[in-house]
Amino acid sequence: MKMTGKTVLITGSTDGVGRYVARRLAEAGARVLIHGRDAVRAKALIDQIVRAGHAAPTFYQADLSSMSGARELAAAVIRDHRRLDVFVSNAGIGSQNDGPQRQESPDGHELRFAVNYLSGFLLAHLLLPLLRSAAPSRVVNVASLGQHPIDFDDVMISNGYSGSRAYAQSKLAQIMFTIDFAEELKRMGITVNALHPATYMNTTMVRAGGITPISTVEQGGAAILHLVEGDDVAGKSGLFFNGMNETRANPQAYDAGARRRLRALSLELTGLSS
Repeated sequence: MKMTGKTVLITGSTDGVGRYVARRLAEAGARVLIHGRDAVRAKALIDQIVRAGHAAPTFYQADLSSMSGARELAAAVIRDHRRLDVFVSNAGIGSQNDGPQRQESPDGHELRFAVNYLSGFLLAHLLLPLLRSAAPSRVVNVASLGQHPIDFDDVMISNGYSGSRAYAQSKLAQIMFTIDFAEELKRMGITVNALHPATYMNTTMVRAGGITPISTVEQGGAAILHLVEGDDVAGKSGLFFNGMNETRANPQAYDAGARRRLRALSLELTGLSS
């Protein structure tokens, strides 16, 4: 897909792999919408892109730990744009951000589940009119090979909590949503895919976990860009990729009953069912 003139929203794009993807898409001539919590980081990225001779991205500041923050972001994008060619759901927190202890979002949800999964679920639904206007369009969910099955009796992990389990559960939820949303949108010309970009990239999230990086953001960014603009994936949807290659996720992702339960819970928690 030629990116010139295409409108692309990338959440979590003022740092790490999201920042790299935003910069590359700006170089390709896309109308880039960046998102983050830190306006200083956003300005540094915008200045870097402009100095390189490309159009300045539009910055949307929002805290996606709350459903109201996700709704405000969607409302601002809808206010400013009539179409959205690509939505890259990349914002997230790792297993050790602000410590490994259990934390809750402003809405009372387990924090990693809220930021990594629920906010992207809500945004994708709210932005659907813009994605439909731009069809053929794409949704790319940045997930992980680290996946843990969801215990539907304790989704918020009130018992036996660990940050790594919470992170892995949130990433599997993203993949389960990817499969369901792809099926829902298959006749609308919108593809939905998820990926593990690269293992332990040199990002703030990885370093916060005390992990020595073994991959670069350039490697992970290339995998994300492949799903954003690759011609070979133009007609593919509902898939999970490890880097550039299609692969299988945790078996629970292919359990239709589990996906129905997750969808019903997600609609309730995001307020979309009311």
